[in-house]
Amino acid sequence: MSNLESYPPVFRQLKASTPPQLAELNNNSNSMGDTAQASSSVDIPVVDLECLSLEKLGEVCKEWGIFRLVNHGIPPSLLSKLEEHVKRVLSLSFESKQALLTNPLSYFWGTPLLTPTGAALRGALNINWLEGINVPLCHLQQFESEDPRLHDFRHYLEEYGRHLSRIATTLFEAMVKNLNLGPKQSESSLDESTGFIRVYRYPSGSLADEAWGMMEHTDSSVLSIVNQDQVGGLEFFKDNEWLLVNPISGTLVVNIGDMLQAISDDQYMSVKHRVRTNKQAERFSICYFVFPAKGSVIRSSKYKPFTYTDFQQQVQHDTKTLGYKVGLQRFKLNAAV
Repeated sequence: MSNLESYPPVFRQLKASTPPQLAELNNNSNSMGDTAQASSSVDIPVVDLECLSLEKLGEVCKEWGIFRLVNHGIPPSLLSKLEEHVKRVLSLSFESKQALLTNPLSYFWGTPLLTPTGAALRGALNINWLEGINVPLCHLQQFESEDPRLHDFRHYLEEYGRHLSRIATTLFEAMVKNLNLGPKQSESSLDESTGFIRVYRYPSGSLADEAWGMMEHTDSSVLSIVNQDQVGGLEFFKDNEWLLVNPISGTLVVNIGDMLQAISDDQYMSVKHRVRTNKQAERFSICYFVFPAKGSVIRSSKYKPFTYTDFQQQVQHDTKTLGYKVGLQRFKLNAAV
C-alpha cells in the first residue's frame, strides 16, 4: 500500500492539486488567515514534576499559560512503543481505519472538533489538514478487536492514560492551592473520568504553504498535555507574536484550557495556539485533555454560571454557523458578543 492510500480521499486529491485547484476545492475553508510565520522558537518555562514548586507553577500559568514538563515519570520505553503504534495504526489504509477504529474509539479527519459521541463535526466551515483517533479513556476497556496491532495499541493507550491522569491530577491540585479555591469549587473542577486521548497525524507536502494542520484556537479543557514528535510545528501566541515550541524528546508540553481560565477568574489564561504542517515530513502528536465533572457548574466572578456541556454546545453551534469558536466570551458577564 502506498502512503497516499492511508489518507482520506480528499487529502489524496489535494496533495496532488495545484494551489488554484486547492483554493477552488476548499473555498472559504482553508484560508490561513494570519499567515505570519512564528518569529522564532522559544524556550518555554520548564516545570519539574518531581520537585514541583507551587510558586513557579503559579507564575508560569499566569505569565505564559504553557510550559514544558520534565521528570513526569512516564517510562521512555512506553513513550517509544506508543509513538511506534500510533504511526503504524494511522498508516493503515483509510478504509481499514474506518472499519477497525470503532466504538468507543472513533476515527476522524478534517477537523479536531468532535461531537460528544466522537464523530467529526460536519458542517463546520473550516478544514484542518489532519486526521486522528479519539480515545475516551473511561470506555477504552470496551474496545475489542481481533487485529493484534490494535490489541497492543489499546494496551499502550491504557497505560499511557493512567500516567496522564496522575500527572493532570497532580498539577491541578497544585494549581488549586495557588488559586486558593474552596473545596466545593475545586472538587468537581477536574474529573479523571472525562479524560481522553487524541492522536493526530498531519500530512506533509506542498499543502504546508496552503493550509493549517490545526488552525488558531484555544482548548476547551481544564488542562491539555501534548507529546509531540521531533518534526515540530506547534506555535502559540504571546505578547502579540507567534512563537514556535521546540520539540524536545522525553518531555511533555502542558497548556491551560478555557475551563481553567474560567475557574481561576482569568488569573490563568487559556493559551491560543496552532499547528503548521511541514513540507518534508508528517507530524504526529499524542494529546490528552481533561474536563470538569459532567453537570458541575462553573462559578466565577467573571462569567455567568455554566457547565462544560453548555460550553461545548455553544462552541459547536458557533463553529457551524460562524466558522470559528467564540469560546468564553459567550459567557462573560455583561459582554456584548
